[in-house]
Amino acid sequence: MADAYGVGTGVATRTRWRRTTDRVTASAASVTTGSGPRQTHRGMTLLATISLFIGTRAAWTTAMGSAPAVAAVISACYASILVCGVLALTVRERRSLIRVDALVLVTAVTLVTCGYLLDHAGSDEGVLTAQAASEILRGHPVYGQAWPWLFGTARVGITKTMSGGADYTYGYPPLTALLAAPVHAVVHSTAAATLVTTVALLASSVLLWTLLPAVWRSAATAVCLGFGLLPQYAYDGYPAVTALALLVPVVVRWPDTGAGGSLGSRGMLRAACLGAACAAQQLAWFLTPFLLLGLYAVRRGELGGRQALAVTARYAATAALTWAAVNAYFAVEDPAGWLHGILLPLTQKAILHGQGLMGISYYFTAGSGRLDYYSYGSTLFLFGLLGATVLFVRRLGPALTVLPWTVFYLSTRSQDGYFLTMTPLWLAAAATVPATAFAAAWQPRLGWLSGRRAKAALGAALLTPALLCVVVAAACPPPLRLTLAVRVVTRHARVGVTAVDVHAVNTTGTRLTPHFASRTGQGASDWWTVVDGPATLGPHAGAEYVVTPPGGFRALRSRTYLIAVTGTPMTITTARMPSAPPPSAH
Repeated sequence: MADAYGVGTGVATRTRWRRTTDRVTASAASVTTGSGPRQTHRGMTLLATISLFIGTRAAWTTAMGSAPAVAAVISACYASILVCGVLALTVRERRSLIRVDALVLVTAVTLVTCGYLLDHAGSDEGVLTAQAASEILRGHPVYGQAWPWLFGTARVGITKTMSGGADYTYGYPPLTALLAAPVHAVVHSTAAATLVTTVALLASSVLLWTLLPAVWRSAATAVCLGFGLLPQYAYDGYPAVTALALLVPVVVRWPDTGAGGSLGSRGMLRAACLGAACAAQQLAWFLTPFLLLGLYAVRRGELGGRQALAVTARYAATAALTWAAVNAYFAVEDPAGWLHGILLPLTQKAILHGQGLMGISYYFTAGSGRLDYYSYGSTLFLFGLLGATVLFVRRLGPALTVLPWTVFYLSTRSQDGYFLTMTPLWLAAAATVPATAFAAAWQPRLGWLSGRRAKAALGAALLTPALLCVVVAAACPPPLRLTLAVRVVTRHARVGVTAVDVHAVNTTGTRLTPHFASRTGQGASDWWTVVDGPATLGPHAGAEYVVTPPGGFRALRSRTYLIAVTGTPMTITTARMPSAPPPSAH
C-alpha cells in the first residue's frame, strides 16, 4: 500500500513538474517571439533606470540645503526610478515597455533640469560664451578681445599657454553665443549660456531617443543623461554640447543620405545641421571629413563615381554655406580676429593636459625637447585614419563616428572632454549604421594587396609616421638640466616653499625662454615669478634663477615638481623639489 502511494505521488509530481515546465517554456517563447518584449530590451531599460541613480544623491543633498522644492522633485524622481525598475521586468507587452522607456526619459529630463537649477554658474567655457553673447547684444567685437576679469574665481579655469601667458579670449565658433544672446537680454548672467547648452543636451537626448529603434532608446537616455557625464558639461556651458545636438540627426542612419542620387529635404537638413555644428564648436570639424569620405564611398558603390561625387559635393556645399552664413557677420567685421579666434584651440599652444600619450613626457619622464612632435603625430594620425577609411571603408565604416576622437590621444591637449561629449554619436551609429550598409561601398582595388597580412601591413604603414613622431617626442631628453634649492618656511602649521634657487643649463643648440610653474598631480599651478635670472638662455649656456610661487607661498607635498616650459619650440623640463632642511618659523 505504501509502495503504491509512493509511486502515485511520484507520477503526480512528475506530471505537475511537466506542466510547470511547459508553462515556463510557453512564457519564455512569448517573450522572445510573441507580443512580449525581448529580454535585451528589458535589459536596456533596466540599465538606463539604474544609471539615473548616479549623482542623484549629491543633487538631493545640495537641494535640501538651498532649494527644498527641488529636493522634493528629486525625491519624486526616486520613486519614479523604483517604479521603472519594477515595470522594466514585469510588463508583458512591447508597447508597455516603450512607455516605460518614455517614463525613464521623462525622469532623466526632470533630474537634469533639477541639476541645472542647482548649478548653472558655468565654467570658463560658459563664462566666455555669456560674455560673447553680451558683446553681441551691444554691437561690440567678440573675437580678439581679452576679458581677464572673468577668471577671478576658482571655478573659472584659465588656459595657460606654453609661452608663459594665458588666454582670456573667446576661442569658439559663434553659434552658441548667438543662441545665448537673446537669452542674455533677459538673464544677465552666465546662466544664459548654460541654459542654452542644457536645453541643447535635453533636445539632443529627446531627438536621439525618438530616432533610435525602440530597443536602443533607453540606452540613449543613459548615455546622454543618466551617467551624469554630459549634464555637467551642459551646466558648465560647453559649446560642444550645442554641436552634439546638431550632429545627432546627421549621424543617425547617415549612410542613407543621398540614396538614389538625391539629397531630398532630409539630406539637405542633415547637411545644414552639419554646417551649423561646425559653426558651434571645432570638434565637429574632425568628424566632417570622415562622414564625407564614408558618404562618397557608399554612394559610389550604389551610383557610380560621377553621381556619387555630385551628391557628396551638394551635401558638402550645403554644409559649407550654412557654416558661412553663421560666421559671415563676424568674418566681415574683423577677418583676422575671427580667424584667429576660431582657430585658437589649434594654434594657442596650451600647456599640456589630459590622459593621452603626452603624459609620457609630462608625468613619467623628466620632460622632452620635442613636444611639437606630439602635434605632428596627431596630425599625421588624422591623415592616416582618413587614408585607412578610403581603403577599408567596408570594415571601418561603422566606426566612423568614433575614429576622429582617437586623434586627440596623441595631441598635447588630450582631455577626456574631447571624447565624452560625442559618445552619444557612437551609440547612434551602433544602433542605426550596421556593417551591412557598407557591403557594396566602393573601395580602391588593391589586387596586389588582397591578403589579410598585406592589408594589415598597409594599414600599419599609414599609421607608422604618426607613431614615429610620438616615439621621437617621448624619447627626446628634456632641454634643460635643472638643479634646485628650495627655501622653506612654516606658516600656520603648513610647510611650504617661498622661493626656489634654480641652476639651469641649456643642453640644446637653440635659444630658450623658460617659464616656471609647479605641479603635484595632473595639473600645473599659475606661473611662478622670475625674481632674478635672464629672460632667455642661449645655446649650451647656464644661468641662475630665483623663482617665487604665486602669492609668495606654495605648500610642499611629498611629490612636488618644478616644471620649466618653452613655447617655441614646445619643450618641458621637470625636476622634483628636493627634501628641504628643517624650516624656520615665519
